[in-house]
Amino acid sequence: MKKIDTKQLLDNEIVYRNRSVELTDNKPDPLMIAKKYNDEYISLICALFAYGNAKQIVKFLSSLDFSLLDCDENTIQKNLQNYYYRFQTIDDVIAIFIALHRLKQTYSLEDIFYQGYKINNNPIEGISSIIKAIKNSCEYNSDGYKFLIGNIPPKDKNGNIKLNISPYKRYNMFLRWVVRSDNLDMGLWSKVDKKDLILPLDTHTFKVSQKLGLLDRKSYDLKSAILITEKLKEFDPQDPIKYDFAIYRLGQEGIV
Repeated sequence: MKKIDTKQLLDNEIVYRNRSVELTDNKPDPLMIAKKYNDEYISLICALFAYGNAKQIVKFLSSLDFSLLDCDENTIQKNLQNYYYRFQTIDDVIAIFIALHRLKQTYSLEDIFYQGYKINNNPIEGISSIIKAIKNSCEYNSDGYKFLIGNIPPKDKNGNIKLNISPYKRYNMFLRWVVRSDNLDMGLWSKVDKKDLILPLDTHTFKVSQKLGLLDRKSYDLKSAILITEKLKEFDPQDPIKYDFAIYRLGQEGIV
């Protein structure tokens, strides 16, 4: 498929997909839960648990009482005794609520993210700042918890973030939600430029990007996410990740 054909296809999909009907019980997406609250901390929880079957993700998120983020820690522990999700035990779920509760008392997530991002407008540095803050706010640790919050992005001897690592899909999806603003994304933040965002690479966007000629690598990693993003900047340098949801749906619905 020629590049002009790919751009036309994606531009058409954006027009078609940028509607509230794309986020319904018939088309479940964790964003539909995040949009009910328009809160950065609740949005992060929705993004972190966004792995696995979409219906199951939305079912779990819908069951959570997010007002617990503003309650004391004893209340959090008492009210989350029966909540778990796939790799996360009851203790894991309690831990992430407590960690974010502690952060929310003092900081905005945008300010935490901005401390890393502002150095060279690198969103991965901002993600690193968030992960460090979560780890520092709660000493709890387990395999499920580590999977949920992710690892701090490793760097090479020159201080550059390595690219042959996780694409940080859930964090980059969270950033899309809170930075961009349209009929889908919430635009809760103002300090981060949408042109710096990186594609939230998952299995659907990875395969579709290969089929559309946006990627010629076989490795599912951060480098591939960045390379696809650079291709999308040829279509719109100021807002390349506006194409993410369209690419995702093309793969999810088996259109491409």
